[in-house]
Amino acid sequence: MARRNTYKEDEVLETPFDYHHLLRASVYIKKYVNKMVIALILSAIGGILGLFGPKITQKALDEAIPNADMRMLLTLVVLLIATFSTGILFTTIRSKIMIRVSQSIIYDIRKDIFEHLQKLPFQYYDDRPHGKILIRVVNYVNSVSDMLSNGLINVVLEIMNLIFIVIFMFMVDVKLSLVVLAGVPVLAVFMLYIKNKQRKAWQQVSNKNSNLNAYLQENIVGARITQMFAREEENAETFAYLSDRCRSAWMKAVMYSNMVWPGIDDISVLIRASIFIAGLVLFGEGHTSLGTIVAMTSYAARFWQPIMNLGNIFNNFINNIAYLERIFETLDEPVTVDDAEDAVEMPRIKGDVTFENVTFGYEADKVVLKDLSFTVKAGESIALVGPTGAGKSTIVNLISRFYNVNNGRVLIDGQDISKVTLHSLRSQMGIMLQDSFIFSGTIEDNIRYGKLDATMEEIEKASKTVCADEFIKRFSDGYQMEVKERGSLLSQGQKQLISFARTLISDPAILVLDEATSSIDVQTERALQQGLNAMLKGRTSFIIAHRLSTIKNCDKIMYVDQGGVLECGTHDELMAQKGDYYRLYTAQMEDIA
Repeated sequence: MARRNTYKEDEVLETPFDYHHLLRASVYIKKYVNKMVIALILSAIGGILGLFGPKITQKALDEAIPNADMRMLLTLVVLLIATFSTGILFTTIRSKIMIRVSQSIIYDIRKDIFEHLQKLPFQYYDDRPHGKILIRVVNYVNSVSDMLSNGLINVVLEIMNLIFIVIFMFMVDVKLSLVVLAGVPVLAVFMLYIKNKQRKAWQQVSNKNSNLNAYLQENIVGARITQMFAREEENAETFAYLSDRCRSAWMKAVMYSNMVWPGIDDISVLIRASIFIAGLVLFGEGHTSLGTIVAMTSYAARFWQPIMNLGNIFNNFINNIAYLERIFETLDEPVTVDDAEDAVEMPRIKGDVTFENVTFGYEADKVVLKDLSFTVKAGESIALVGPTGAGKSTIVNLISRFYNVNNGRVLIDGQDISKVTLHSLRSQMGIMLQDSFIFSGTIEDNIRYGKLDATMEEIEKASKTVCADEFIKRFSDGYQMEVKERGSLLSQGQKQLISFARTLISDPAILVLDEATSSIDVQTERALQQGLNAMLKGRTSFIIAHRLSTIKNCDKIMYVDQGGVLECGTHDELMAQKGDYYRLYTAQMEDIA
C-alpha cells in the first residue's frame, strides 16, 4: 500500500460550467470569425438541402409512383441525388475550413502558453511535475481548440437543424409532428441523468491521465537513478497502479457513454412506432398518405440526432471548460520577476556589484539572507564558500535577478538591477551551473546558443580555450555530432566543458561559476585552469566550488552562513584568522590526505 503514496494524488478538475471562460477565450476566436461564419453558412445550406430528401420521397410515393409518371420520378431522383451531392460538397469544404481554423487556434494558444512559461520564475517549475505542465500545453489545448472552433459552430448548426426539422415536420403533418415532440420530455430526463454521470466520469479520466503522464515523464528523465537504486520493480508497480486507475476510470466513462446511444435509440424507436400506429389509424381513415408516414418517420429519425449532438456538445463543453480553466490558470500564473514599467536598458556592464541590506527568503517565513551588504569591484574574482544551504547559490541568483529581493537592493555599476530590463542584464552575464543542460542538436548548436551569430572560428576558439576542442574532434562528426536530448551521449564532464564554451562565447561582463567544475576530473581541471584564467581576466566573477583548492587564488573569499557573510578576505588572510574558513579548509585537506 505504501507505493500508492509515492506520487501526488489526483488534482481536482471538477468544475461547474463557467461561461466566463468561454467569453475570455473569445480572443482566440475573433481572428477567425469570418472563416467560421462561411463554414456555418455552408453547413446550414448543406443541412437544409438534406432535409428536402424526405419531401422528395413523399412526392415520389404519393404522386409519381401511383400515377406511373416516369418523367416526374426521374426528375425527383436527379433532384434527390443533386441535394445530397451538394450537401456533401458543402460539408467537405466546411470541414477543410474548420480544420485550418482549429489548428490556428491550437497554434495561438500554445504560443501564448509557451511564451508565458518562458517568463515564469524558477519556483513555478520547482512546485509542479513537468508532466502536468506538458499535458496542459499538448492535450488540453487540443481538446479546447475543437470546442472553440467546431464546438461553437456545431451548437448553432444543430439548433438550426432542429428548428428546420420541426418546420419541415409540421409542413408534412401537424398531428404526427406532435407525436414526435411528445418524446422530448422523456429524452430530457434521460439525458440529464446520463450526462451528469458521463461528465464526472470523463473528468476522472482526465485526472488519472494527467497523473500518469506526470509520473511517466518523471521516470523517463530519472531512468538512470531508477537503475542505480534498483527501483525498477517498485516503479513498475506504481506505474501499473496508476495505469490501472486510468483503465478503471476509462471503462466507467465508456460505460456511461455507451448508455447514451441505446437509450436514445430506444426512445427514437418508440416514437417511430407511435408514428406508424398513429399514421396507420389516420391512413385507414383516409386522413394521411403512405408517403406522409414514410416522410414523417424519416424526419422523426433525424429529429433526435441534433438533440443527441447538442447533449454531446454540452458534455464536451463541460469537460473542456475544466481544461480551459487550467490553461488560463497557467496563463494567469504571475510573472514575479519581470521588467518594471519604467525599466531602462542596462548599459555595458563594467562589473561593480553591491548588495545593500539585502534580505531574501524563498518562503515568507524562512529567511536565507538577512541584511546582507558587501561590495565587489569590477574585475575581482570572488569565491563563495560555506555549508550546504547557507545561501551561496542564492547570492548569485539574486545578482542575475532570478528572484526579487524581499528588502534592500542589488546594484551593478551603481544601477539598481530591479530598474533595468532583464534581457539587457542577463545577456551580459555568463552563468555556469553544476547541472550543465545540453539541448538536442549538434555540439555546434549548443555552443552557438551563447551567441547565435558566432562563426565557426569563434566556436572552435572558445572550445580550445576550455579544453573541449580535443575531445569534440575525436567524435566522427566532430562539431556536427548529434548529442540527443540532455546530452545523453556525453559524459557529465564533457557536458560541462561544452557549457564552458557556450558561456565563454557569449563574452559576459559578469561570470558566475556554481560548482561548474564538479564533474571534471582533477587532471582535466588543471588543464582547464589556464582557460579559466582567460575567462576570468577582466571580468567580475563569482565562484562557488566544492574543492577549496581551486579558489585559493581568488581576490576575495567570502564564508557564507547564518544569513550573511561571516568572514571575508584572501586565502592567506582567512587561514591566519583560524576561523570558519580555516576549519573548513583544513578538514577538507585532511580528507584528501
